[in-house]
Amino acid sequence: MKRRLSLLPLLALAACSQPPPKVVDAPSVLPPLEREAARIMPERRFAHVDYLLVDKSERMMIGYAGGQPVKVWRGLQFGDRPQGHKRFEGDERTPEGRYVIEGRNPGSAYHLSLKVSYPNRADRAYAAQFGRSPGGDIFLHGQPNALPFGRVPGDWTDGCIAFSNDEIEELWRIVPDGTVIEIRP
Repeated sequence: MKRRLSLLPLLALAACSQPPPKVVDAPSVLPPLEREAARIMPERRFAHVDYLLVDKSERMMIGYAGGQPVKVWRGLQFGDRPQGHKRFEGDERTPEGRYVIEGRNPGSAYHLSLKVSYPNRADRAYAAQFGRSPGGDIFLHGQPNALPFGRVPGDWTDGCIAFSNDEIEELWRIVPDGTVIEIRP
């Protein structure tokens, strides 16, 4: 009986205690693209990327090599009206969809630039039904050459995707022409 009585305070204490906190797997609570970025291993070596995935809402781009994420760029800058797919020349929107890097301009007004293949056939057809131009000259590029240092604040392009000058120099080296770029809302 004495032994049972000595266990009572321990049982009462155990009954009042909180269950251990539920452990949440941090990557599962992140947005999908952030989960993908979290898979990047810093020691993974790569010479170039073969696929670029841009998420406009996250202002992030992930570079892939051989199907594996190898590099992430954050803080992307877009056109003055970043929401929605580019439809017409002058709408200051950044296109959405699947395109390719189709060239490069070392003499760009924006510290190096990689040309995106916008507009595609669907983009041209959409604009044509309204008698308008879909626009063009969409690039991944650095900051304006006239800017002495730093970054232009906010969204400022006419539909391009802007990076820091150091970032566009890296992209220039690792993104070959023909690389697929998918731009998501």
